[in-house]
Amino acid sequence: MTTFIARRVLLSLPVLLGVLFATFALGRLIPGDPCRAILGEKATDVVCDEFIHRHGLDKPIPTQFVRYVGEVAQGDFGRSFRFSKPVTALMVERLPITIELSLCALVISIVVGLPLGVISAVRHNSWVDVFTMLWANTGISMPVFWLGLMLAYVFALALKGTPFALPPSGRLSPGILTTPYWEVWGMQLTEGTFLYAISDFVGRLNVLNAILSGNWPMLWDAVKHLILPAVALSTIPMALIARMARSAMLEVLGQDYIRTARAKGMTRYSVIMKHAFRNALLPLVTVIGLSLGGLLGGAVLTETVFNLSGVGRILYEAITARDYGIVQGFTVVIAIFFIVLNLIVDISYAYLDPRIRLD
Repeated sequence: MTTFIARRVLLSLPVLLGVLFATFALGRLIPGDPCRAILGEKATDVVCDEFIHRHGLDKPIPTQFVRYVGEVAQGDFGRSFRFSKPVTALMVERLPITIELSLCALVISIVVGLPLGVISAVRHNSWVDVFTMLWANTGISMPVFWLGLMLAYVFALALKGTPFALPPSGRLSPGILTTPYWEVWGMQLTEGTFLYAISDFVGRLNVLNAILSGNWPMLWDAVKHLILPAVALSTIPMALIARMARSAMLEVLGQDYIRTARAKGMTRYSVIMKHAFRNALLPLVTVIGLSLGGLLGGAVLTETVFNLSGVGRILYEAITARDYGIVQGFTVVIAIFFIVLNLIVDISYAYLDPRIRLD
């Protein structure tokens, strides 16, 4: 297993380098002047020349790329033109929002989509199957921004004043106490250290921070704020998981060993869950892993509708402003997430199917 993991990690390095190069090159090939995109159209040539020289944009692109790769290898993703602060500091601020939202959306997708797909396969060609697939096709086709607006209208306006009302935007209500967990624990952390950065990152995950600090009013308020955006974001992966679960289960349920298990008198639950479902997990693991990666990089519409300042919004704003540091840094981090998720999927394959470990 160690050799298997090491081989997958080594194969991921060229992919990461390719992402670095493609992001770096495309950012500079896109038409537009970063100086005037940030400082405005009235910026003079002298000001723009000074801006370009200060940020090293006057050097040859190969030189810039080699320098950038060296900085990334040391954990330095550069500085933002717009915010005049390190990109790593912006990552600590913005990534927790998207990670929290994406994980909640993925949990909803799995909890709802997986059972529906299995039930649809077991009740093949019944009204349950037809209804589930109709719902899945609707979920894939429905625009996320439209669904988000409709959810906000129904639960924030139409149901306002009822027990079912939910907040339409933001992460926490005004006045909610948000003490970081390490302060509650009495930890003394020095700003600028690696431990402080990690603790600060974890502390910005509101749900986890509330649990670690025992702040139950904050936990309830954070969960209420997450429900609407997570449901809106989960519709597409939920439908994909349901359809894939149905397809994989139908294929497995037609195998000879399933008929043998039934002929031996095994209960229906044992046949479905212990024999069919476990052997149908391989394609489902792939879909779930890729869905999480897609949620991390594609939540821009959901974050915009629900006023969440996460990765999607800052990437969109950075692209329009030609803020190379943010675009490159966040793209590389998202690529690393994809690589790690693919590695986890590969390890899951090897665990679920021992034949893969022997190849």
